[in-house]
Amino acid sequence: KVVLLEPFVHQVGGHMSMMKYDEHTVCKPLVSQELSFYESLPLAMRQFTPQYKGVNLTLLCFSSFPAGVISVHLKKDSLGNLTLLASPGLQAESCGRLDHAIGDSAVTIWHKCKWAASTGTGSEHTLVKRCHTQITKTFKDSQLQKEERPHEKSHRAHRARKMLLRTDLQYHTDPLLEDANGNQPERKSYNPWGLHCHRQHLNRMSSKYNENKLHQFLLLENVVSKYSYPCILDLKMGTRQHGDDASEEKKARHIKKCEQSTSASLGVRICGMQVYQVDTGHFLCKDKYYGRKLSPEGFRQALRQFLCNGNHLRTDVLEPIILQLKALLSVIKKQSSYRFYSSSLLIIYDGLEHKENTAPLDNHLQGHFQKTNCTTTHGTNHARVDVRMIDFAHTTFKGSKCNHTTYDGPDHGYIFGLENLIKILQNILE
Repeated sequence: KVVLLEPFVHQVGGHMSMMKYDEHTVCKPLVSQELSFYESLPLAMRQFTPQYKGVNLTLLCFSSFPAGVISVHLKKDSLGNLTLLASPGLQAESCGRLDHAIGDSAVTIWHKCKWAASTGTGSEHTLVKRCHTQITKTFKDSQLQKEERPHEKSHRAHRARKMLLRTDLQYHTDPLLEDANGNQPERKSYNPWGLHCHRQHLNRMSSKYNENKLHQFLLLENVVSKYSYPCILDLKMGTRQHGDDASEEKKARHIKKCEQSTSASLGVRICGMQVYQVDTGHFLCKDKYYGRKLSPEGFRQALRQFLCNGNHLRTDVLEPIILQLKALLSVIKKQSSYRFYSSSLLIIYDGLEHKENTAPLDNHLQGHFQKTNCTTTHGTNHARVDVRMIDFAHTTFKGSKCNHTTYDGPDHGYIFGLENLIKILQNILE
């Protein structure tokens, strides 16, 4: 089976392109240090990271690459459009036979994605529209063989191959910014940052490699798949962002970014976010450039905005978010030698409020809830939220295959950021 990868429309931060593999799985370019982290992930941290889809998905595993890794093949169609084809089980020597394998497949899929990225003057209210049409055609060879002549059968296979490879990604600008009075036709919108990363990634791949080059991607859980309108906050955690392997130039650049942002003063800065606005039906989007400019007070106001849906403050998600952050803090304090340089923390809740979106607290959170003497007006049922650590390409720990330096004790810069984040959210709640 060859899977045509789509840009992940809910990517709000980072510079690596996230791709949608299926409804519950995303993939990203493999970095050996990140793979090492997931392969040796401490049990206590698993609830706070995306599921690493390894041995559980045998279809996606094959002998020449580690479990949970797929090969990705860059391909141009007849119109010159670049596509990414994920090929579980595909080996380097079989690349030349890729088209033949596709032509023989029983199910062919034609994805046509049309993107419109806005070009407003500010990133605060940047919105993007995405129209996605997927046409699936299934050919039953046993029936078709009876009805078709040989030349018709050959033509059908050729047409099927063309359909699978044709991914018409059209990028054009379309102003979707609301005016001062909020005048704008009702339309769904998605974060444009994922498109930005996807375009850059395709350009890098096409300029550095030919079409027969196989690329390894890491398969991870799509942590937002269960949300109707995922509101996502991407936070760069810690007071230091450069990895041990960074060049002097890169090290100086990252130190400067930290010094000039809330990374230094609070141990955390905003890397991107999207918030569903129920009054307009749009996602309000902000990027990392916005986050770098924020003062400590601006950071507090941005957190408040993340929790505002255009009508009211989502106090129903505040308490479960705080509880999960406290539980994560307790876990991080016990992770000796770990340094999560340049990693991010995702906070996620659903922009759609309904009773079905509530869930009882997990046992470990319920216990923490009782220990902290917190009170709630919602009983034991809370809005569903997620707190997940992501991006471990520069994470180091004792025993890591890519370890350059072994550190003692927990990551105090990360802890500093978590503690400040919890305090700010508690103040908002109060």
